[in-house]
Amino acid sequence: MAAPQSKSPQHSTLGFGIIGSGMIARFHARAINGAQGARLVGVASRNAETAQTLAAEHGAALHTTQLDELLAHPGLDVVCITTPSGAHLEPALAAIAAGKHLVIEKPLEITPARIDSLLAAAQSAGVVVAPIFQARFGQNAQRIKAAISSGRFGRIALASAYVKWFRAAEYYSGWKGTRLLDGGGATMNQSIHAVDLLQWFAGMPAEVFGRTTRRVHLGIECEDTAVASLRYADGALGTIEASTAAYPGWERRIEICGEHGSVALEDDTITRWDFRHAQPEDAAIRAAGASGGGSGASDPSAITHERHQLQIQNLVDHLLAQREGRAPQPLGIDGPEARKAVSLICALYESAATGRPVTPA
Repeated sequence: MAAPQSKSPQHSTLGFGIIGSGMIARFHARAINGAQGARLVGVASRNAETAQTLAAEHGAALHTTQLDELLAHPGLDVVCITTPSGAHLEPALAAIAAGKHLVIEKPLEITPARIDSLLAAAQSAGVVVAPIFQARFGQNAQRIKAAISSGRFGRIALASAYVKWFRAAEYYSGWKGTRLLDGGGATMNQSIHAVDLLQWFAGMPAEVFGRTTRRVHLGIECEDTAVASLRYADGALGTIEASTAAYPGWERRIEICGEHGSVALEDDTITRWDFRHAQPEDAAIRAAGASGGGSGASDPSAITHERHQLQIQNLVDHLLAQREGRAPQPLGIDGPEARKAVSLICALYESAATGRPVTPA
């Protein structure tokens, strides 16, 4: 799935705009300019100086503090939304009304209800929503998904996700850790990629029982640590552990264990690949090592834009095929699929608040 390095001719290029100008916006800008058939045409941010800087760094002609000005740009086809998580819906609805396709950073929004409003509007307008869950584009994550789909595990017994990360106190400034704009703490923000991978691999649990706490970051509204037990409809069990209070921060880990095999994925490195019935490719998979992407275990800026670029490329190829009358390749992840991780996390929060098991809505 590596993105080609050369650029498409101008007539086969999609114009992208970015709403926001922080660290994540820079990942999007690099990904856009690295993808074949994409170019950055404009940046909109409430901060005029940072919008100008981002536009200048990445070759966009337009920088503005006015969303309407960006949406009116004649070369704009796709809008990337990189605002705080709980402020995705409003700019998304404005972009949908303007007929623009969307790339939206994780999570799509902070509640299933807000996501449903967004997706209903997009469906009505006929625009595509590409949610950023770039971990799915890791080569080793895809190998695990393929092994599950082919039945190599047999009956899955345990499916678990562990995100034992660390954030310094200075990280929690502004909107981070707030219910209104972050939608939660260590689970909704840092652990959502692991939750998404877990449900992509094992499916949605039928029941979630969760607990949350603040152990180190006592000044934030939401949790810095959470755990949950999961029960699946077929009888499998699982766990989620999430924290930003675990110094120095370990790699995100996903474990899938079944009657015929078990694997462990740390970030996108397969550390265990053990199956009862060997296949010719197994030795090469064990020896493959990391496939890039970096780790946010202790520093959110330590990830790279490579998988964002793969996901942007996937969207560009999809949209250009539609434009040119060809059968489009499917999106790596769409809006309804991205909703599931938020639904699962909100069920965890509801369970922690009520002391009862909850079925994700």
